[in-house]
Amino acid sequence: MPEHRLTHAVIDLTGRELLPAGTLLTMPVLQTLAGEHKTDFPACDLLDYGQVHADMLYFFEVPPYDVIFHETERQQTLFDIAGDVVMPETLLTSLYHFRQLDFYTYRHMLLVFALSILIGRELIHDRAALLQEVMAGPIHDIGKLCVPLPILTKKTALTSSEIVHLRHHALAGYVLLTHFFREHETLAARVARDHHERKNGSGYPSGNPIDNLMIDIIMVSDVYDALISPRPYRPMSYDNRTALEEITRQAVAGIISQTVARVLISLNRRSKPHYSCCTLSSERRGAPPQGNLYGRMISDSNDHAQ
Repeated sequence: MPEHRLTHAVIDLTGRELLPAGTLLTMPVLQTLAGEHKTDFPACDLLDYGQVHADMLYFFEVPPYDVIFHETERQQTLFDIAGDVVMPETLLTSLYHFRQLDFYTYRHMLLVFALSILIGRELIHDRAALLQEVMAGPIHDIGKLCVPLPILTKKTALTSSEIVHLRHHALAGYVLLTHFFREHETLAARVARDHHERKNGSGYPSGNPIDNLMIDIIMVSDVYDALISPRPYRPMSYDNRTALEEITRQAVAGIISQTVARVLISLNRRSKPHYSCCTLSSERRGAPPQGNLYGRMISDSNDHAQ
């Protein structure tokens, strides 16, 4: 495992600093962090927490998710699997924190969770392994607790220092989940760390190629929902056709998994073909929304001058 150095401190929802900025995430540091508590944290069922179940049902009614989650049988299967997800209550409190202060992130985490279940059940046939994968979905972005809200909700281009702080969420999530699950190699912690890595090594925080089906599922779900959902940095979302064309482009280029991309495309088809029948076409008929600031950066000096 490559060693990473924290660019910023990792702080939990109570304001307690788990690790300071500059910490090198060595094996001894992670083992100490995981073993700090001698007893497990109190746990809670995800779907029974607050409005999580009702919110998910509401999100499923909004296009294009109304097509993906339209079938009653599909929803029943999804909630049957989701109903087995139990996690430390403090993580659910942290998830709910975003419902109050950053609804974009809250909605995104729950929809990535739901998508990962539907995709995972097509590709992972062992229920225990599938539960491991879906456990990571609703908390893959939990590290955004350590990113200031003005950065998460900013509607103008980010500065270079703000981008560094935003990208900090991947390692921050890894640290937080190592602490709360008391294990640095748990899949949820690795997904938090690696969901912005890419199969061709073009991602962050390590820039190493990723070849792990369960991380691939969260990775593709994360990219897709980020494209089609409301975001502060653009006036409108990608339409579904353009989003799927972008997913296809990335899959063909070896950035994300072609197999997972095919499953996502099949879920968007009303005829519900098997994913093996879905081809990755290079045809591009859509266009990204105008005014999209994702990936654009301004210098720190220009930002301070505004």
